[in-house]
Amino acid sequence: QVPPADFPRIVGRISFFVNAGIRFLTEICKMRAFTEMWDEICRSRYGVEDPKMRRFRYGVQVNSLGLTESQPENNVYRILLETLAVTLSKDARARAVQLPAWNEAMGLPRPWDQQWSLRLQQVLAFETDLLEFRDIFAGNPAIDAKVRELTAAANAEIALVAAEGGVVAALESGYLKRELVAAHAARRRAIEAGDLTVVGVNRYTETAESPLTSGEDGAVLSVDPAVEAEEIAKMRAWKAARDGASVTAALADLDSAARERRNIMPASVAAARAGVTTGEWGEALRQVFGQYRPPTGIGSSDLVQPEGPLAARVAALAEVLGHTPRFLVGKPGLDGHSNGAEQIALRAQSAGFAIIYKGIRQTPDEIAELALSEGADLIGLSILSGSHMVLAEAVRDALAERGLGHLPIIIGGIVPPKDAATLEANGIAAVFTPKDFDIAAILDDVTGIAEARYLRRNTSAAE
Repeated sequence: QVPPADFPRIVGRISFFVNAGIRFLTEICKMRAFTEMWDEICRSRYGVEDPKMRRFRYGVQVNSLGLTESQPENNVYRILLETLAVTLSKDARARAVQLPAWNEAMGLPRPWDQQWSLRLQQVLAFETDLLEFRDIFAGNPAIDAKVRELTAAANAEIALVAAEGGVVAALESGYLKRELVAAHAARRRAIEAGDLTVVGVNRYTETAESPLTSGEDGAVLSVDPAVEAEEIAKMRAWKAARDGASVTAALADLDSAARERRNIMPASVAAARAGVTTGEWGEALRQVFGQYRPPTGIGSSDLVQPEGPLAARVAALAEVLGHTPRFLVGKPGLDGHSNGAEQIALRAQSAGFAIIYKGIRQTPDEIAELALSEGADLIGLSILSGSHMVLAEAVRDALAERGLGHLPIIIGGIVPPKDAATLEANGIAAVFTPKDFDIAAILDDVTGIAEARYLRRNTSAAE
């Protein structure tokens, strides 16, 4: 749907979203490798002649996954080093940098926390001489050797994806997701074994009290529940004030474009100008294409490693229940951060649980219906969006409406200590946060919760 003459311009407008990690010298080499590879791919495979159109344009999210709840002040250094990884090399420099706040492993950042991350970028750009030099890594033999090594590994991975039938086929088969989950699983096991050092987590854990986290607010933002109602009221006012006929016509044109497999961009732009909301736009497309549910990456037996003594406890629990314990891992709300849920699901599967996991962005009712239809024995909710209080109550109510109020609910995610205490006081069986980095220990506690619930029920029934 793109005229050949416009193709190079389209390529030149492609922008990638890249993650940057703490091993910042390797990350510099990675970005230099990406830059060289993209230039070559655009030139040789797609015939783009203009070097400007072949430039690797990318924005970056420095690695929130590496931020820690334990000794969170150390995150400031991590964020800085990861920023240097994508800014030091001029020839492979990021066009936009998105920095997390130092306390994102604790809760929602406050405006001051976000400002601190912004100031890091401003000091780097305006106080240092970073922007005054040509690429300082050009011609460095150690850097060049690492770039060649990474390029060879990346090309080998591209060949594997091609063997799968291309990137779309590799997505649909679950290959890409399995590889991501496997890589993260290996990292988690290395941290737990002490083979990969995380300062303040598995080494150098002794610490004085931090003045950054000792305030009454717990160093995180608490959102007033009234904000949700205010935003809903604003949306209703917006809808009431717009031209309803224009909205209806725009949505009808969008529907037609989608059904006829036309380019939906013109219809989408027209819909936005008519006042169509993002939710309405998405729902119109869902009516045509359905809701995409990607592979979860946890179904492969290749990733399962026996969990030893824990597996024996789960097997004993299965004898009491009369079936393999069924552990539903749910991702309620719009939170798309799935790494934690996937690792819990994978390791629980290794321990002998039957895992029920359907991926991200489920409603509380969908989770409760799934628990009912699959006969779940335990509910685990992964919530990193700051909406844990509302979502926990909504899921609990949805379960109770279906006669499942007895099921233990466990929450994992970014939950401030004060909220965790409130949740547990209101009936949540346990709350786990990033400080609980040992997944085997988490699952040991989860198994204990199941034993306490079901062994007690069976004993009471026998009496």
